[in-house]
Amino acid sequence: KNSNRARYIMIGGFLGAGKTTSISRLARNLSDQGLRIGLITNDQGSGLVDTAMLRSKGFATAEIPGGCFCCRFNSLVDAADGLTKDSRPDVFIAEPVGSCTDLVATVTYPLRRIYGDQFEIAPLSVIIDPIRAMRILGIKPGRQFSDKVVYIYLKQLEEADVVVINKMETISEADLNHLIARLDSEYPGKKVLTISAREGTGLESWLRHIQDSEPLNETAMDVDYELYAEGEALLGWLNATVELKSSGAFNGNEWIKNIALELQQQLKSSNAEVAHLKMTLSPDKGLGEIAVINLVRNDFIPELSQELPEDITEGQLIINLRAEANPTLLKQAVIEAIQQMETDHPEVKGTLDHVEHFRPGKPEPTYRLTEAVDS
Repeated sequence: KNSNRARYIMIGGFLGAGKTTSISRLARNLSDQGLRIGLITNDQGSGLVDTAMLRSKGFATAEIPGGCFCCRFNSLVDAADGLTKDSRPDVFIAEPVGSCTDLVATVTYPLRRIYGDQFEIAPLSVIIDPIRAMRILGIKPGRQFSDKVVYIYLKQLEEADVVVINKMETISEADLNHLIARLDSEYPGKKVLTISAREGTGLESWLRHIQDSEPLNETAMDVDYELYAEGEALLGWLNATVELKSSGAFNGNEWIKNIALELQQQLKSSNAEVAHLKMTLSPDKGLGEIAVINLVRNDFIPELSQELPEDITEGQLIINLRAEANPTLLKQAVIEAIQQMETDHPEVKGTLDHVEHFRPGKPEPTYRLTEAVDS
């Protein structure tokens, strides 16, 4: 292997699959091997929970806002350059937007062709939430996204080199085997692995595979960009920041759990299918610890994956919400949830500081190469 090239690992997957938790686990394992790691997060908007969470764990992290990697290819390369200047990573791990697909043609091939002397490209991993996957593949009943959103989901599976079933601890062994069998029959030739990012299991074989193997795909898949754009446009996107101030100390973990439940009620009552709600609460004082909470489906209990060690008096809440719904409805839900929290906890005042809500625009890749030809 050419030791001067950094390994470039891209980890895709639909909203709520557990990409960020998986990436933070991988990054930790790689840095335990003595490798320097650079992380690149990506979003249609700005102000990302992922970036806050990964930086809180001490990783060098660059954020690319305002569109997916495919449409911001030059920014992706610039972010890698910036991290290289600061910390010379041996490995880059890039997390594209969860509603993106066609990454092989628009990111992998251009990187190989234009920057092949700088990067060694790992196989593309696509992480899935098994319960969401079983519903989409028709193995289990349950509320779905509409067909155009499902189109994007299935395209992500189609282009994966490695399909990583995350959250294996949340389903039975029989269901897991059923899902693996279905993936093997519908997407033959793909490597299918199972992990629990939360519990840290199954990571070794995945890590070995993406460190040692080459990407499989020699030609890019066909994508109907009209359908893809319509699918993305059905998703509402909201990023917001809320400043919290309290007259006395309060339990931030309980507060963030309660606002998540409140938001969940608002969204359920307006029939918005949640793709992913994630929030962080960062105290204004403290040692960099933050609370992190996730909700990945309507019929799911919001889960704290990181907790604050002590009560706080003020802090900042970052909200990233993705759902199949009108973005205006998402903003309304957030405003009402904040008001409800003030009614229930009058001592904690929440001020909506910044909010952006929109539907993703049509994907327009910087490059789209259909063959894996190295120059």
